[in-house]
Amino acid sequence: MKTLALADTTILEGLETPDRLRLLPESELQKVADAVRAEMIDAVSVTGGHLGSGLGVVELTVALHHVFDTPDDRIVWDVGHQCYPHKILTGRRDRIRTLRQGGGLSGFTKRSESEYDPFGAAHSSTSISAALGMAVGRDLAEADAKAKGEAPGRRRNMVAVIGDGSMSAGMAYEAMNNAGALHSRLIVILNDNDMSIAPPVGAMSAYLARLASGGTYRTLRETAKQLGKLLPKALYERAAAAEEYARSLIVGGGTMFEEMGFHYVGPVDGHNLNHLLPVLKNVRDSDQGPILLHVVTQKGKGYGPAEASADRYHGVVKFDVVSGVQAKAKA
Repeated sequence: MKTLALADTTILEGLETPDRLRLLPESELQKVADAVRAEMIDAVSVTGGHLGSGLGVVELTVALHHVFDTPDDRIVWDVGHQCYPHKILTGRRDRIRTLRQGGGLSGFTKRSESEYDPFGAAHSSTSISAALGMAVGRDLAEADAKAKGEAPGRRRNMVAVIGDGSMSAGMAYEAMNNAGALHSRLIVILNDNDMSIAPPVGAMSAYLARLASGGTYRTLRETAKQLGKLLPKALYERAAAAEEYARSLIVGGGTMFEEMGFHYVGPVDGHNLNHLLPVLKNVRDSDQGPILLHVVTQKGKGYGPAEASADRYHGVVKFDVVSGVQAKAKA
C-alpha cells in the first residue's frame, strides 16, 4: 500500500480530457489512478482542501470517465468534496495547485469552470434531483424528436454520485421516490465510505454484482413477473413471496432501494477496477431505469496518514507529504 505520493504522474501528460482516457486499454487504468492519487496528494499538500473523500473515489472517477462519454453523458457529484480527481482528468490538471485560491479553481464543481461540471455543488443531497431533472429533460427532447419523425440522437446517460452521509437527507429520498415513480433511466452511484451497509466480499460479491447489472438477469426477472400475473391469485402470491426471498439473497441491503423503484446493484469494491468496469458498462448499456449502484470505498485510500485518521484528513491545511503533519492553522 502506498503511503507517499511516489507514483509516476507522467502518464497524465497525454490525458488532458476524458476522450484521451477512453482510448487507453483497461490494463493501463490503474496506473492512471495511481498517478491521479499522487497528483492530488501533492496539490492539496500545497493548497489545503478536502483530501480524504477525493482519495476515496480515484478509481471510481477514472472508471466513470473511461466508461461514460462525458461531457455528453453527465456526472453530477454531490456536495463536491470528492471532485478533485474529476478536475485533474477534465482539463484542469495544470491549474490544480490553484484550488481554493483567489482566481483559481473552485473547491467544488462549477458550471462556469468546465463543461464537465453540469451542476454547481457545495450543498448536500442535491445530486439525484439534479440528475433526474436532466434525465427528464433528455426524455422530453427524445419524445419531441420522435413526434417530429426525426432520427433519435445518441443515448445520453445521467449519473449522480452521492455519499452515504448525503443519502441520509430527505431531499435525496424525495428525488429517488420521484425517479422510481417516473421510471426514468437514471444511474445513482452510492459512494459508501462510512456506513458499510454490506461490505463487498471477494469474487462472489463481484460475480453477483455483474449478474444483477446484466441485461439477461433483468429481462428474465421482468418476464417472470409478467407470467406470474397469469397465475391464480394464491399461486401468484406464493410466487411473489419466493421472488422476494430470492431477490433478497442477491441484493441484500439494497431491498429498500428496490422498493423505491430502483434496480439495486452491489455492493462493489470501489477500489477494484476489474470489478468496477464491467458493472459500470452493464448499467450504462441498460435500457431500464432507474439503477442504484452501491460502491464501497475507503476515505483517504492510498495515503497512510489519511487512512489512519480519516476525520483529521477530511479537510486539511497545508501538510508535509512524507510525514502527513499539517501546518498549524493561523490564529
